[in-house]
Amino acid sequence: MTAEQYKPVPYDPELEPGLAAFLDLVEQIPLRADTILVNRDHFATIIPPVEVIVGDQPVDVEDHVVPGPAGAPDIVLTIVRPRDLVTPAPAFYSIHGGGMVLGTRFFGIDGLIDDALRFGAVGVSVEYRLAPENPAPAAVEDCYAGLVWLAEHAEELGVDRDRIVVMGASAGGGLSAGVSLLARDRNGPAIAGQLLMCPMIDDRNETVSSRQYDGIGAWDRNNNDTAWNAILGPLRGTDQVDRYQAPTRHPDLSNLPPAFIDVGAAETFRDEATEYALRIWATGGQAELHVWAGGYHGFSGFSPDAEVSRTAVETRLSFLRRILKTTS
Repeated sequence: MTAEQYKPVPYDPELEPGLAAFLDLVEQIPLRADTILVNRDHFATIIPPVEVIVGDQPVDVEDHVVPGPAGAPDIVLTIVRPRDLVTPAPAFYSIHGGGMVLGTRFFGIDGLIDDALRFGAVGVSVEYRLAPENPAPAAVEDCYAGLVWLAEHAEELGVDRDRIVVMGASAGGGLSAGVSLLARDRNGPAIAGQLLMCPMIDDRNETVSSRQYDGIGAWDRNNNDTAWNAILGPLRGTDQVDRYQAPTRHPDLSNLPPAFIDVGAAETFRDEATEYALRIWATGGQAELHVWAGGYHGFSGFSPDAEVSRTAVETRLSFLRRILKTTS
């Protein structure tokens, strides 16, 4: 295709100020192989201490050091519990974004706290190993190990093990998809639903949408290339790619928990997210797909007052209400 045929979908004008703020705050430094560590340092400056994030909200926050995958280091889970929690409660198992090369379990924990309070749920955020120091499948195996611990300790945590939702955005969405596949393939914990927001799931980075956002927008094709190279190294693009850290590589998407997949129409991950939903449907599985007109990567977080953002958030909450069978 020619450059003209890769003309990008325009952004919703109401979202453009938020996109500019995102690029100014989060993507000051282009993500390249030699800038990953610098970007990590920058990320650390934009994630407030958890005490500041919590403020005076009526939740208790505590860390648990739990066993990691066999032969690997222990991992840390941060658990958020509303003080008026009624047990057994649902649980949200949250996996942070950052391209699997950036971020910590506190990136996005403000949204997890909101959901825990709204639904009367226990929130769990997992600290997983980052690439390139820890290539695939380190991240997805860490996340799975944390889920196994949560399910095994559900009773003492006041969690209803039949109402555990795995969720994440961007890399967190991709890892949530991978964890759901692992749980199925290993006869692991039951998952009530998987919430995959703008998920990072395909290492090949060859879709039309990835080419439309090459050099423009939030988390463009170049950033995505950098991250996947770090995650997979020389295996990237081959048949040996780990099918759980790059879930589109898994040949079988049947018998998965109900999936909520949403993505912006104006972002790199649009086409791979859409294809993932199509493949789930092809097996007779349950998937709910929303492609938001003019939406950039992560638009609802940085443009919360825009009409499309408010609609996207309410649609996500509707899925959770239906999965959890609650009116919260």
